Amino acid sequence: FQQFAITVAGGNGEGQELNQLHRPWGMFIDNDKSIYIADLFNHRIIKWKLNSNTGQVVAGGNGQGNQNNQLNEPRGNKRVIRYFDQNQTNQQIIISNIDCWGLAIDKNGFIYVSDLENHEVRRWKQGDKQGELVAGGNGHGNHLNQLYCPIYIFIDED
Repeated sequence: FQQFAITVAGGNGEGQELNQLHRPWGMFIDNDKSIYIADLFNHRIIKWKLNSNTGQVVAGGNGQGNQNNQLNEPRGNKRVIRYFDQNQTNQQIIISNIDCWGLAIDKNGFIYVSDLENHEVRRWKQGDKQGELVAGGNGHGNHLNQLYCPIYIFIDED
């Protein structure tokens, strides 16, 4: 085992340029090995393609706010917005009034969201208004039917 690391995003100090990040919080790696980063204090989601020197803003990046083209530390507006990769002017709020910290999508397109405030994880089918409770939802705690401030989630293939 050889231990080494390379910088794949940022590395140019804290800032708002496309080659900088300001408090990166979460990330996702797609099948093309592009990295999507929640850039907390820049209020944006930024995509870094493999071997790229700069990122591309794919959500937010228009200052802190609550308009559909703005994010608030990406999670502060208590909503999940669908951005269409090719057309950033056509955003759609798909889940509202949720303290979303973690989000995952399974192979069937269902969205799983961890709700920090309600201590639960819900599964949303396209068009759902409420979502289906899949974990927690019985107040915060350490019992088998409870969660305590769930943040990150991962969905396996089963």
